[in-house]
Amino acid sequence: MKILIVGAGGVGGYFGAKLMEAGADVTFLLRDKRRALIEENGLTIETAEGSSTLQPRTVDADQLTPEYDLIILAPKAYDLADSLASLRKASARGVFLPFLNGFDHIQTLDETFGRDRVMGGVAQIAATITETGAVKRMGDIAGLISGARSPAHEEIARTFADYCEKADFNFTNAPDIEQALWDKWVMLATLAGMTTLCLGSIGEIVATPYGAEMSRRMYGEACAIAAANDHPIAEKVQSGQSAMLTKEGSIFTASMMRDLTGGLKTEHEHVLGALIAKGAPGSVDCPLLKIAYTHMAVAAGQG
Repeated sequence: MKILIVGAGGVGGYFGAKLMEAGADVTFLLRDKRRALIEENGLTIETAEGSSTLQPRTVDADQLTPEYDLIILAPKAYDLADSLASLRKASARGVFLPFLNGFDHIQTLDETFGRDRVMGGVAQIAATITETGAVKRMGDIAGLISGARSPAHEEIARTFADYCEKADFNFTNAPDIEQALWDKWVMLATLAGMTTLCLGSIGEIVATPYGAEMSRRMYGEACAIAAANDHPIAEKVQSGQSAMLTKEGSIFTASMMRDLTGGLKTEHEHVLGALIAKGAPGSVDCPLLKIAYTHMAVAAGQG
């Protein structure tokens, strides 16, 4: 199986490198600056356990051909359109496996390529690109969840799962990947909403008199939207996520908060705005999510 990974950032770079180490045939589609840096210095992965450097195969958009069996999409959600445009020479065949936040990208890909060519995926990692271009994993969590959404790509899904199970990260082959996407979305929306509103970590938020209560309320709003869209969050999942969102002393923050404080573009439209829109048809009341979205919209100059 030939795999093309679009992007070599925190998700694409980290998991792509681990898949290479597991023996997968991986090629990275990269922008000129990132490609030049990796071709010169290699792709370096930094973790608390140590660092490693690989020399991956890279291409630019003009070098692409429709030879790939699996196309992994790992950009920020707001870069999806540009990523698809760069794939114009490779997208005539192959199955797409997106690891983007939110859910709207699934609908976009289904409409563009058809459901039979679109798997589902969830990435669980906190990572950043260092000043030297290395991919630095922050914390101990590193895992992927993927699964077929159509019988047409079940074989590709199984082959990918085989490589993931050999790789140095946690992996789950989900029988209901769309539910897994919703499970992550409600958690991420709450984490991003609370940490951007409060400009602090989970531990700092819950150390205040009302922080834990507000976190639970915002999470409840997100779960209500999921339920209204026929993807209710299981009680066991809710219990674990709620505990994580209210853990005393936790240094956990959302990448959206780091992007906000760093003056970078954020995914607030895809994580918060799109979730609120999913609740509108059923008139789900979500004032805290709306406050969080409004805060981010103003910060982005949309006001």
